[in-house]
Amino acid sequence: MDIFMQTAIEEAKKGLEEGGIPIGSVLVKNGKIIGRGHNRRVQKNDPLAHAEIDCIQNAGRIGKYNDTVIYSTLMPCYLCAGAIVQFGIKKVIAGESETFEGAADFMREHEVELIDLNIKECKDMMKKFISEKPDIWYEDIGK
Repeated sequence: MDIFMQTAIEEAKKGLEEGGIPIGSVLVKNGKIIGRGHNRRVQKNDPLAHAEIDCIQNAGRIGKYNDTVIYSTLMPCYLCAGAIVQFGIKKVIAGESETFEGAADFMREHEVELIDLNIKECKDMMKKFISEKPDIWYEDIGK
């Protein structure tokens, strides 16, 4: 596993330690991490504080995003996919999409390249969280 996905997993674990949902993300440009974040919806009492949104916000204004890659431990949802498409991020590397399929079709329709690494650690982390805190998880995905 590369350092970028490992960093996203570290962000997910940080979110879990804070009492939140274990999803992490990093934004990479020219082989360097320029932003990182994790789902902070619970911690900030903010329904929009998803991992990818937090990550992009932490990267700040960088001008063009078309030469960046976003890593996420979970396939991005429609909220995050919308931000990815809006800012022209052309590549998403997801840790997994088994526990949540996300908005993969939407991103593909907008010419975003998707790579699903199918990482057991990411799946196990989400499965455990969903089984222990289903109410928080289903609130996060709007169900």
